[in-house]
Amino acid sequence: MPRVSVEVDGVKYDDDVEPRLLLAHYLRDRLGKVGTPIGCDTSNCGACTVLLDGLSVKSCSVLAVQADGKDVTTIEGLGDGQGLHPLQKAFHEEHALQCGYCTPGMIMASLDLIRENADPSDEEIREGLEGNLCRCTGYQNIVRAVHRAAGDMRQSPAHEEATR
Repeated sequence: MPRVSVEVDGVKYDDDVEPRLLLAHYLRDRLGKVGTPIGCDTSNCGACTVLLDGLSVKSCSVLAVQADGKDVTTIEGLGDGQGLHPLQKAFHEEHALQCGYCTPGMIMASLDLIRENADPSDEEIREGLEGNLCRCTGYQNIVRAVHRAAGDMRQSPAHEEATR
């Protein structure tokens, strides 16, 4: 079995993995990162989105061996331990969730979007999140939450830290 060395939410892991093991299953089943839901196993819904070396990826379409030597950030790795990350806070304050199943993936994809574009338009947000499906909210509150978080992150003295 191949051995992978991966840093997940700031903690380094070295594990033997099956070559066909998906990153989503590695995160959930091996590391207990259950904040990364598995919605479809076909990369259609985006619920399992995580950051891989800072870029959003659908962890159900990435093999654990492809994460070898890389840094993975899950929804559980956001925030500073003292409070919510600005995106988590904005999603809560703007009621950008109902059932919450898609929320981790939406937040992780939004973080990648804001890193690339600190002040996205409605259209850019919708385009940036088009690979993430929500069946509850109708998206308007999600767009509002991304705008709010982007503004908060631009105005924060810890902007660099918030976009990690």
